[in-house]
Amino acid sequence: MRYGYYGYDWTYFLVLAGALLSMLASSHVTSTYKRYVKIRTAANMTGAQVAELILRNNGVTDVQVRHVQGQLTDHYDPASRVVNLSDAVYGSTSVAAVGVAAHECGHVMQHQTGYTPLKIRTSLVPIANIGSNVGIWIVMLGLILGLSGTLVNIGILLFSFGVLFQIVTLPVEFDASRRALAMLESYGVLGTQEVGQSREVLKAAALTYVASAAASVLSLLRLIMLTGRRRNR
Repeated sequence: MRYGYYGYDWTYFLVLAGALLSMLASSHVTSTYKRYVKIRTAANMTGAQVAELILRNNGVTDVQVRHVQGQLTDHYDPASRVVNLSDAVYGSTSVAAVGVAAHECGHVMQHQTGYTPLKIRTSLVPIANIGSNVGIWIVMLGLILGLSGTLVNIGILLFSFGVLFQIVTLPVEFDASRRALAMLESYGVLGTQEVGQSREVLKAAALTYVASAAASVLSLLRLIMLTGRRRNR
């Protein structure tokens, strides 16, 4: 049996392991969200109302709260200064929806205070997009076609920026959730038990970022190992 790019290669298991982690994390966040989206908050405030309350209490007047289509498509766009809330969050009064809305406002607070990891992540976006979409193909084509080792190294470097972006995203997401839960409790939006329930939703969401980062690291490790194997031939 031939060991190489077209035959058996145990490093495929690194990619499969990353894919499995991502699938498990995605399944967990979906099931957790479905469980807590059925529990209504005592304050009976919608995700949109909670987001507006948080922004108002923090003196943020230049950020809008808007409704966007989709499931779990919630995000804060710092360029347009908009908190986008999805169908299941914008008009819902569930502990899940309120937690997600507050989380996105946590990103607003990071932006307002110049949170360093957020600045780093934002600066990485252009090259990370290129690296994630192009870097791996440069490496694989270089290895398969026997192209210049320098070209392969450039591909690995580009892909590394995508991996770095995933890693820097972790503290950004965890900090946004920490800020969200603190604000929900201090503003009286959620009671102690409800805060715990929202925390479960945000922890599940955070695991998807952890899984994505782990998958990226495993893919990078595979590329480095394949490159090293070629050099040792």
